[in-house]
Amino acid sequence: MLSPDRMPDVPTSLAPLSSAAADYDVVRRAIAHIKGNWRTQPEVEEIAEASGVTPTELHHLFRRWAGLTPKAFLQALTLDSARQLLRNSASVLDATYEVGLSGPGRLHDLFVTHEAMSPGEWKSGGDGLTVYYGFHPSLFGTALVMATDRGLCGLAFADLGKERPALVDMRRRWPRAKIVEDSARTAPLAARIFDRKLWRADRPLRVVLIGTDFEVRVWETLMRIPMGRAITYSDLAGTIGKPSAARAVGAAVGKNPISFVVPCHRVVGKSGELTGYHWGLTRKRAMLGWEAGAVAT
Repeated sequence: MLSPDRMPDVPTSLAPLSSAAADYDVVRRAIAHIKGNWRTQPEVEEIAEASGVTPTELHHLFRRWAGLTPKAFLQALTLDSARQLLRNSASVLDATYEVGLSGPGRLHDLFVTHEAMSPGEWKSGGDGLTVYYGFHPSLFGTALVMATDRGLCGLAFADLGKERPALVDMRRRWPRAKIVEDSARTAPLAARIFDRKLWRADRPLRVVLIGTDFEVRVWETLMRIPMGRAITYSDLAGTIGKPSAARAVGAAVGKNPISFVVPCHRVVGKSGELTGYHWGLTRKRAMLGWEAGAVAT
């Protein structure tokens, strides 16, 4: 088992992610300031001071991390922008090809292929299943990557020094599974998840969905939401043919075990408000802002 006061060494292939993880700590402070002051559209100098860096450092950091200027990132996080993500949200999932197969908005869903474990495997609590895990630097803080022999089955996030609670949280999902630390096995998955250059439709990332039939159906639908777009819980419920089950759909979204890859962060409140995210609303804002940069480039 991994000692709670020690993180594994960063493999060479993950060195850029280590730098991105350090960037995220500054981004997190910037988002906290933006969140409290977005209505006044604070200047870069004010955001930089609150983040503990110079304006020049902040500018270069956001260009490197999100592909956006700090001002553009601020705009991507405003409520008005969130509402724009929702334009025609009810039809988002019915117009999967509207951005074109090669468009950046579809990079995410094209690079993933998935399968669901049988209901019996889920009901057994993972009995007989071996899940390997490792902690790795990522664009959004420390990532807990979990996998079976069949593919990625879990992705969680934690701020530095708070990794252990994330592992405890994820272990509860498969209480009878054998959980084995093996960061060497999970490192290639971490690199593929967070490096856009490795998102290839001809070599998709294989994920394994472990949940009830209803939960898996919701998670499969989440993967159809294009990058740079969002959908409400009620529209998501309507899409799967359960228009009166928005609350149950919300619960299933909250139980999504493969954050970011299965993009539950693209589900927002009816008004565009960023409500609820298991790994923190700051991280959800960071993901949406980063994706705004990905779609813009």
